[in-house]
Amino acid sequence: MSKPPSVDTLLTDMSDQLRRLLQARRIERPVMIGIHTGGAWVAERLHRALGLEDPLGTLDISFYRDDVGTRGVQPQVRPSRLPFPVDDRTVILVDDVIYSGRTIRAALNEIFDYGRPSAVLLATLVDRGGRELPIAPDVTGAAIELPEGLQIKLQGPAPLELVTRESR
Repeated sequence: MSKPPSVDTLLTDMSDQLRRLLQARRIERPVMIGIHTGGAWVAERLHRALGLEDPLGTLDISFYRDDVGTRGVQPQVRPSRLPFPVDDRTVILVDDVIYSGRTIRAALNEIFDYGRPSAVLLATLVDRGGRELPIAPDVTGAAIELPEGLQIKLQGPAPLELVTRESR
């Protein structure tokens, strides 16, 4: 596989896509939530680029995962922080890489524990396919197909860089 694309280039494209989507749907005051860890890093950059009024929220979905008891590794748990009500708001949910869709499902479960948003838009830096659940991003920086046995990971927080490595 060739070198992954520049994160800065992908973020610029994603912020342009989000602006167009928000304008087309006439969404005036969305809130943004990043999934720890890589999704929170991406969300920080997108939040700043879009100039959103409400503070950025973050989720740690560790205990919402459907494989929490089977992974063998104890998750490093960080507190979720949603400094705004989600009821009747459009939420932009941000993650770094979407693969099976299970992380997004867990994040949606947690968001709905906080309230009922009017809509949830999904923005991911990388879509690597391989979905196990019918979940698709509204905005994606890049679609990347990887050979079996490889994964793509966002390293950061500064600088943000996509790297490929062998799956564990």
